[in-house]
Amino acid sequence: MLLMKYQESWVNDFNELKQVLDNSILTKDIIIEHIGSTSIKNLAAKPIIDIDIIYRKPETFNEILMGLERLGYYHNGNQGIPGREVFKRHESGNHIILDKITHHLYVCQSNSNELKRHLIFRDYLRENEMERVQYEKLKYKIAEKTRQDRKEYAKLKEVMAKEFIESIIKKSNHTSL
Repeated sequence: MLLMKYQESWVNDFNELKQVLDNSILTKDIIIEHIGSTSIKNLAAKPIIDIDIIYRKPETFNEILMGLERLGYYHNGNQGIPGREVFKRHESGNHIILDKITHHLYVCQSNSNELKRHLIFRDYLRENEMERVQYEKLKYKIAEKTRQDRKEYAKLKEVMAKEFIESIIKKSNHTSL
């Protein structure tokens, strides 16, 4: 099954990942946020923890990069989304936490529109049950339509969820994004 009912363990998974990242990135000028569906209580999700590492000063990016490289990550560009740098990990299989918990890692400057969108959407769904339920139904519909295929799900979700996400951004009074 592609989507799972919400798991309380996702909070612990995030906290374990956060601790490893925090300990390896020498600068303390960062904030590490749990984003995406696994960060929203009672929302079904793919069991993948999404993480944003947030920094203020542009020069901090290189310190983050070095810390992540020490952990076996490599910078994979922005993958077509300005303001969100993607980091992937070489599959070494020897880190007790990073190899155990499936996750996606992004690095965003604090003024990034993409970061703002992540946080606005997450926070709105955390506070608004009706929209959370609506979004969950949409996700199940997409999963059914794609016959639980992960890649097809991601492609279709990008198209089908876009309108829903935009409506949430507008409802939250952040129309300047």
